[in-house]
Amino acid sequence: MQLVVARIGRAHGIKGEVTVEVRTDEPELRLAPGAVLATDPASAGPLTIETGRVHSGRLLLRFEGVRDRNAAEALRNTLLIAEVDPDERPEEPDEYYDHQLIDLDVVLADGTEVGRITEISHLPSQDLFVVERPDGSEVMIPFVEEIVTDIDLAEQKAVITPPPGLIDDRAEIASSRDAAEPSGKEDGA
Repeated sequence: MQLVVARIGRAHGIKGEVTVEVRTDEPELRLAPGAVLATDPASAGPLTIETGRVHSGRLLLRFEGVRDRNAAEALRNTLLIAEVDPDERPEEPDEYYDHQLIDLDVVLADGTEVGRITEISHLPSQDLFVVERPDGSEVMIPFVEEIVTDIDLAEQKAVITPPPGLIDDRAEIASSRDAAEPSGKEDGA
């Protein structure tokens, strides 16, 4: 199975290095020196990583055969694609690759169908499941253990216990005002 692991950014310096937008949780594995990556567009590759380093918080890579700024700039916006065994799992037991989660059925703890995961949205604070409901609408489910209580890859399902209002219209509205408080202002005189 092929997965996009990075996108090449602009050239850095004059010796063929490029900045890289990392799209994998395992850059040390997928973007290590010696890794051979397919590309999109295919005409740009395959590319073999010669060196990698972090500079000012950005990953910089140099590829075999890319020796100057012009050659590096020609690779801009190229996607880097790694070949991954579909049965491979991340090291941590509660982590998953996106391709393992896409198309899982989402159900409540009592077995009620919610929908099917169509996309994983990676946000800075948390990941979200984009779930297509049976009626065609979409709902976003935060991928946090308080809500997603079980991922069962063998059964191809994700079990959730959503708070009120997340997947339905029965939201509990909490107010900081006491309902018995009078709406007019009181005179303090």
